[in-house]
Amino acid sequence: MDTIQTIPTMPRIGDMAPNFESMTTTGKMKFHDYIQGKWAVFFSHPADFTPVCTTEMTGFANEKAFFDAHNTLRIGLSIDSIHAHIAWVNNVREKTGVLFDFPIVADIDMSVAKLYGMLQPGESETAAVRAVFFIDPAKKIRLIMYYPLNVGRNMEEIKRVLVALQTADANKCAMPLDWKPGDKVIIPAPKTVDELQERLASNLEMVDFYLAKKSLN
Repeated sequence: MDTIQTIPTMPRIGDMAPNFESMTTTGKMKFHDYIQGKWAVFFSHPADFTPVCTTEMTGFANEKAFFDAHNTLRIGLSIDSIHAHIAWVNNVREKTGVLFDFPIVADIDMSVAKLYGMLQPGESETAAVRAVFFIDPAKKIRLIMYYPLNVGRNMEEIKRVLVALQTADANKCAMPLDWKPGDKVIIPAPKTVDELQERLASNLEMVDFYLAKKSLN
């Protein structure tokens, strides 16, 4: 009997980010080629010319310096045409002086939104929810956020988790509740008796042998 393979309806943490080709506001994009060697924050919004989306996209535009400093690309998407995207970009620039300088994927046929699980029928069958995918330089999905249509995202949390992921990778550590840059990090628990002895003799801040913190400063 043939084995029936169950294909997940959306990517999961640890999966390779699905590749695609699409037109964007900065030109044609081959996704994997575009993000090569960089971190990427790939985020969807329900529709152009809508109020909550305008505040969110403005937030991503205003944080250009932060994302550039953290080797991170910003890529938006909604189920709108390239013409609607360009008109919206121009409208926001005219009204507020803010330019959405990052690519916004035109996904009028919903193909990319479906590929990434951004369409959730219980919320809407024709508008993408507010999804955020954090993708590392190996093109692996490291963290996913979902927000409903009527609740805007928290930019400070997006920035915090990006720094947390990069810090954890660089220092082989984990982050405790409410961690923010400058706070102590959690060191992995010992896996052998020798490592346990070394841990007990260390000057780490220990709640117990399995929960130990240290400063990276």
